[in-house]
Amino acid sequence: MQDKMLDEFNQQTRRFFEPMRKLNSLMLGNMEKMTEYQLEAMKRYSQMGTERMRSASEIRDAQDLQAFGAKQAEMMSELSRQMMEDAQALGEMSQQFRTELEQLFGEVSQELTERTQQAQQQAEASAKPAASSKSDAPAKASSQASRKS
Repeated sequence: MQDKMLDEFNQQTRRFFEPMRKLNSLMLGNMEKMTEYQLEAMKRYSQMGTERMRSASEIRDAQDLQAFGAKQAEMMSELSRQMMEDAQALGEMSQQFRTELEQLFGEVSQELTERTQQAQQQAEASAKPAASSKSDAPAKASSQASRKS
């Protein structure tokens, strides 16, 4: 009997913590994706900057300076485009995370509703035998009271 109670307690504990475990897993997965993406973006940006610094160190004359200036404008345009793409990708990741969160909360809400209904049905089912035994008790008492008179 103790084993059965302990098993039931363990199952209830698992069911209780399962939504939080799913939420933590979802948040951790999102954080890993976002961090990985941002690290890759930082690597790209730092490589672009390093390339430009290397190009600047190779300027020897006016023609090199003119070529560097033209390339600098191209690089700024490329950097701007890359930043817009990164912002869009991060926005999409955030939107996907939001959708997954809403789905998780919907599942948890539905599960809690179902558990509440089951508990209510069990309570009603256990209340019926108790109510029928209570309805028999007053009848006996009243019939015994009428015999004494």
